[in-house]
Amino acid sequence: MTLDVLHLTQELIRCPSVTPNDAGCLDIIEGYLKPLGFVCHRLPFGKGDPKATDNLYARWGKSGPNFCFAGHTDVVPVGDADRWSVDPFGAEIKEGRLYGRGTVDMKGAIAAFISAVTDVIQNHQPTYSFSLLLTSDEEGPATFGTKKVIEWLKARGEIIDACLVGEPTNPQVFGEMVKIGRRGSLNTKVTVVGKQGHVAYPHFALNPIPALLGYLGKLLEKPLDQGNDHFMASNLEVTSVDVGNPVTNVIPNQATARFNIRFNSLHTGQSLVNHLEAVKETVKQSYSPDLQWTLEPNISGESFISNHQGLQQAVVKAIQTVTGLTTKLHTTGGTSDARFLKDICPVIEFGLISDQAHQIDEYLFIDDLISLTAVYKHILCQDFLGH
Repeated sequence: MTLDVLHLTQELIRCPSVTPNDAGCLDIIEGYLKPLGFVCHRLPFGKGDPKATDNLYARWGKSGPNFCFAGHTDVVPVGDADRWSVDPFGAEIKEGRLYGRGTVDMKGAIAAFISAVTDVIQNHQPTYSFSLLLTSDEEGPATFGTKKVIEWLKARGEIIDACLVGEPTNPQVFGEMVKIGRRGSLNTKVTVVGKQGHVAYPHFALNPIPALLGYLGKLLEKPLDQGNDHFMASNLEVTSVDVGNPVTNVIPNQATARFNIRFNSLHTGQSLVNHLEAVKETVKQSYSPDLQWTLEPNISGESFISNHQGLQQAVVKAIQTVTGLTTKLHTTGGTSDARFLKDICPVIEFGLISDQAHQIDEYLFIDDLISLTAVYKHILCQDFLGH
């Protein structure tokens, strides 16, 4: 059969799969994979939890290396639907563009891979086994998704030899960038508790705000590093400072700040946590010992780089064949489920243009969708893993 990649993308877009609700995407995907001979395993995890997630692991073939495509069917909320010029889940086509939440991030890539693997299985002689690992909570806390599927794979002795993640990787031009690694991410909440009181009688109160600002100022005083050959400099971004105080004549009881650190391979999550604790202890000495400090760090991913030359060369060659471009190998951008997959196999990321991800009126260029399908097909037809 010939698989219409545009039609499949539209089918997936029409499923309102806001994290962690799959909304029928995996049923549609199974319907395409099973006739090809894929053995499909539905893997729901977290039953009874509001974050419960449905996942799919599907494999074709048992011989040769296992080349896996990984991705997610879930999407971020549409935001203010009134600001959309189209139905966010209508999959409308206008002037060479397909509109809808999740077009580039990343239902288009899922459809492109399924279309490519369909062609390869039916019309070529694959030297690999192929698999898909799909989750519906990548855009959320990632609690019951890829991490749990990896645990399931390990328990049954299932090996993945290499993985391609279909996240949108190209800043503005299709084919310009491949991701061979990612920075780590550390989210932190810091709370300083003092004593509420009247601003006219500060000696009866203990204001936590100056201490909190002093802590943030110390953290931002100098860069964490200057970057290295593979990564840009690490950066700390303060995302909120809250005191919950609607009036001007009350010293608040507590002040809270949140910040994120995107860090390179010069650090680990734990080394940065140690740094945050050390700075806190230094700053505390300049303020009242009666202030109470709480630091709540959460490491959501470590930095990594994947240097499998065969995999990199296969992807670069496929992109050049289809687009004529010499793609750049980068580690920029946010986190993805590659941060989990890199623990079990070499991983690389390539998909559509990223500037529309999470945007109002998100769209993909249909020509790019066709090109992505061709790139995936060229990758699948190369013998880059050996036997």
